[in-house]
Amino acid sequence: MQNKKRIEELSKDLNLAWNKLNIDDKIVEINKLEEEVADPDLWHNPENAKNKHEALSRLSKETEDWVILRGQIEDIRELLELDEDDLASEIENQISALEKTLEDLKKALRFNGPYDKDNAILRITSGAGGTEAMDWAGMLERMYLRFAEKNDFKVSCLERTSGEEAGIKTAVYEISGTNAYGQLKSEHGVHRLVRLSPFNADNLRQTSFALVEILPVIDNDTEVKIDDKDLRIDTYHSGGHGGQSVNTTNSAIRITYLPTNTVVAIQNERSQLQNKEKAMEILRGKLAQMQLEQKAESIDKLRAGESASWGQQIRNYVMQPYKLVKDTRTKHEETDVDAVLDGKINNFIDAYLDLNA
Repeated sequence: MQNKKRIEELSKDLNLAWNKLNIDDKIVEINKLEEEVADPDLWHNPENAKNKHEALSRLSKETEDWVILRGQIEDIRELLELDEDDLASEIENQISALEKTLEDLKKALRFNGPYDKDNAILRITSGAGGTEAMDWAGMLERMYLRFAEKNDFKVSCLERTSGEEAGIKTAVYEISGTNAYGQLKSEHGVHRLVRLSPFNADNLRQTSFALVEILPVIDNDTEVKIDDKDLRIDTYHSGGHGGQSVNTTNSAIRITYLPTNTVVAIQNERSQLQNKEKAMEILRGKLAQMQLEQKAESIDKLRAGESASWGQQIRNYVMQPYKLVKDTRTKHEETDVDAVLDGKINNFIDAYLDLNA
């Protein structure tokens, strides 16, 4: 009787989560996409075909575990109908395992923000301090790339400027995957490192800063509408990689959103049009992030100079005189600094999501 009660409660909890995540609608969309990708004519438009395959893969990943869990619950319910005492202990263990699986899956319910399911733009900027700061920015770059690799995220470099001796001055990446923005939004802010400097003869303790910006990828203007009259668009010679023609044409783009003086510059793509499209995508993300931070009704209500700034320190990474990584908002801390810098930041992300659930 107790097992039957547990399985019914488990089924009820599953149905609540199932409905909140619109699993039925996603399954309908999966079936539709499967028919479309099976059509050989789809590949007449490779970009469209690629987008549909990526959408199918993402939706399948979002729903697969839920569908499996529902099937397992139904299997247990059928076993319970047999009412055989010799199965009671085994069934109890299986129910316990299913309850644990559901608790893990329900973490997806925390991604309820307006952009949580979108892809993310990661932008890292070194602070003042020359080589030391640029090296720290490079360490953060590696940390996020390792995190993305461990979580099967797709990463595309949009912009990268190396430091003269070590690390990076700036780097911009697009990170694609399930709830990419929702998972990474906790990283938005200033990150502080304390360590013995490898860049001076006295090996003195040094404090370095880097700004990490996490922006939602908004690839159309329906969610964030920007009036053309509010933009200033400048073109200039690209100084980045991409071949000789990059440096001989005005392919680089700098877009300024005049009401808030928000600037986005991109030179990574070969063509001016591609750079403009990517810059507009990043600009929409910046304005959307500012809107969330300022709790503004629309981007028209945004106030200049109140986006992520160097005053918003969110995490300390201390390597000397002791080892500790501590988040200033959640108070979560880890003593294995090397593991964190190798991409093990899931516990910090979970603590932030739990705090803001």
